Amino acid sequence: MSSTQLAGPRLDTDVLRDLYAQMVLIREFETETERQYKLARIGGYCHLSSGQEAATVGVTHAMRDGDALITGYRCHGFALAHGTSAEAVMAELFGRVDGCARGRGGSMHLLDVDRNYLGGWGIVAGQLPIATGVALAYVRQGRSDAVVCELGDGATNMGAWHESLNLAALWHLPLVFVVLNNVYGMGTSVERASAEPDLHKRAAAFRMHGERVDGNDVEAVAEAAGRLLERAREERSPSVLEITTYRFRGHSVADPGTAYRTKDEVSERRAHDPLVSTRALLRERGVDEAELERVQEDAREAVKRAVEFAESSPQPGLDELALGAYAPGSGEQFERMRPGSPFDEVRMTFDQGLGR
Repeated sequence: MSSTQLAGPRLDTDVLRDLYAQMVLIREFETETERQYKLARIGGYCHLSSGQEAATVGVTHAMRDGDALITGYRCHGFALAHGTSAEAVMAELFGRVDGCARGRGGSMHLLDVDRNYLGGWGIVAGQLPIATGVALAYVRQGRSDAVVCELGDGATNMGAWHESLNLAALWHLPLVFVVLNNVYGMGTSVERASAEPDLHKRAAAFRMHGERVDGNDVEAVAEAAGRLLERAREERSPSVLEITTYRFRGHSVADPGTAYRTKDEVSERRAHDPLVSTRALLRERGVDEAELERVQEDAREAVKRAVEFAESSPQPGLDELALGAYAPGSGEQFERMRPGSPFDEVRMTFDQGLGR
């Protein structure tokens, strides 16, 4: 079964104002993240979610405390929307010990187990089997919670997509696959990469419900996600929610995003900026301009504090480089790696990591 959903019931104005504040925080955070990356304070890969704020915030708003969230690598916004502090996320991007993954994950592998945010996964579609396993564990534990598995449009062409949806349907798992269709998988459009570009329709191959929602409408996203999550919890009915959205920046900070899309296309998409439309909606509902300006200023201050916090957080010590990398008792398995260790791996990996 598949469908294209229209906007559902409207949110309370105070709730909408809070969601707007989250969206603004994500936008300000991502803008500053790009600046810090270009100042070489953030290393590795870095993928921004500017333009996708309504999709991100709408999904996380629909979740409840016991639900698990598992995402791909464009994950800063999801961590922030799910309750991880801007300080902890920025410190993680800086690779510092006070980061949400203790400086070990970086931009692509955010983690906050205390909030049931189980990553941030860098391998395309690598998170789908993991989310399926978590949903199976929930069933076996007798829990009434659900799992949200976020992925990009490109991941729907990977083998793990088919395997995971097949098992989720066979085993009736409490799992919602949330596809953020931002038009491009890296630099290739969905129309060029997918024989069926209406991605929610693929759920029908597994006799699973699928639907599409406008990712610029935070209220519509929250309604659709909430409804499908409730079905997952109450009926153990998995589903696919395709959220149409757009990333304003390139695929990563290193990608200007101009080789495969025109300036006119980006400008047209920016004309439907979810922050602008949500702000206009709040004004229609009586929220005055001064309060909306305070939301913007509060977000800027929060991001400024996050950078200061990250800068003051210490670097992880080399003596903990391999801590947690291997399970206790696995030293024998890796014993053959000891010979030919020119960079002191024996001390750092085996004596410090495996020896604990």
